[in-house]
Amino acid sequence: MSNFANRKPHAVLIPYPVQGHINPLFKLAKLLHLRGFHITFVNTEYNHKRLLKSRGRNAFDDFPGFRFETIPDGLPPTEGDGDGDVSQDILSLCQSIRKNFLQPFREILAKIHDSAAAGLIPHVTCLVSDCFMSFTIQAAEELALPILLFSPGSACSFLSVSHFRTLFDKGLIPLKDESYLTSGYLNTKVECIPGMQNFRLKDLPDFIRITNPNDFMVEFFIQAADEFHKASAIVFNTYNELESDVMNVLYSMFPSIYTIGPLPSLLNQTPQNHLASLGSNLWKEDTSCLEWLESKEPESVVYVNFGSITVMSPDQLLELAWGLANSKKPFLWIIRPDLVIGGSFILSSEFENEISNRGLIASWCPQEQVLNHPSIGGFLTHCGWNSTIESICAGVPMLCWPFFADQPTNCRYICNEWEIGVEIDTNVKREVVEKLISELMVGDKGKKMRQKAMELKKKAEKNTSPGGCSYDNLDKVIKEVLLKQY
Repeated sequence: MSNFANRKPHAVLIPYPVQGHINPLFKLAKLLHLRGFHITFVNTEYNHKRLLKSRGRNAFDDFPGFRFETIPDGLPPTEGDGDGDVSQDILSLCQSIRKNFLQPFREILAKIHDSAAAGLIPHVTCLVSDCFMSFTIQAAEELALPILLFSPGSACSFLSVSHFRTLFDKGLIPLKDESYLTSGYLNTKVECIPGMQNFRLKDLPDFIRITNPNDFMVEFFIQAADEFHKASAIVFNTYNELESDVMNVLYSMFPSIYTIGPLPSLLNQTPQNHLASLGSNLWKEDTSCLEWLESKEPESVVYVNFGSITVMSPDQLLELAWGLANSKKPFLWIIRPDLVIGGSFILSSEFENEISNRGLIASWCPQEQVLNHPSIGGFLTHCGWNSTIESICAGVPMLCWPFFADQPTNCRYICNEWEIGVEIDTNVKREVVEKLISELMVGDKGKKMRQKAMELKKKAEKNTSPGGCSYDNLDKVIKEVLLKQY
């Protein structure tokens, strides 16, 4: 390797090890690579195995300067998962991250150092870490490296997590007992988080719905939030106008934070993207659905996908299925192998006959391509942040069915702040699904939501074009933070 190549800046990136955190950090890795960085992307062994299985064993061979390393996740092999193609348990992952990840991460950095000393690759010049992998801050301090924290969720959920301790101090959590979950207590207004007007407890990440004051997950987030200020800088996959009140508060809390999103839009507008074929999906994508969409009218298809972790009961699935069927609208529905609690679920032949010429069920798909297809008219979503941002980038309005984590927070924004979506009640009934789909696809409310979604899409494009705020912010982060030691 030439001396010039050895002088490249070298970023080591590590996501929290689930699909919804891997995807956006992988996009950031590509953007850095396209701006001249040598990249090492660190997956867990379990996820990397899945990635190779879904993309093909040699899918990553032809990308010099974009390498992968793996670390053990410290978990026993997932029981009953057959070939290990399911999302892992979040609580177990968080416990293992806290206990088991720092040492193998140090070992990877030492191994890279040895390769760099031998002139094989450039020396590491910076770390880029998921903000919930806070052990990386210690590793950065030990090696005196700048560290960029990446928030894979909305700025709003980041601000919420930063105030979990405040919720304890104000006596809002823990709940006195389980009855508080259903008594209407969760409608209590939250007035102790600046920048989040008219938010209720039920709109905050659902990790706070606890009765145990020593709940591990809440402790995990509080501990991570305590470390945020140690980062060289923090970046968000959002743009200023999308979450302006929240961003104004965050700018006053942290000295060095930047909006650099939406990342899909930023990547789409990057010329010479020779990394386009480099993907991060852990399930094999079924691209035949794109051909199926070709046969459909513009804005006529409902796209249904609940992301990589959400699970539902057989009853919920059945009500949703018949709501879709009875709406008489064409739909593309992604059903992961592990979507239904208790394993596989077979839809009746009666249902199959009802939808035969207008419904397509697939196991996984290239979501951005689907959302940007002209035939898609609406998105029935769990409101994960990636799905929310990708829907905005495509100008597609949403039917929102939030389940857990930051999904209720994103749902509140989609439906109340931006008015580009409508919420479905968790106790889903087929008649309601049918009515909401009709409203979304052909009703006046749907038209207004589509118009507002298109306006947000245009703002996203403007922010991520040369001269736009997010575009300039990425340049600033690179110059002022990541190239500090270069």
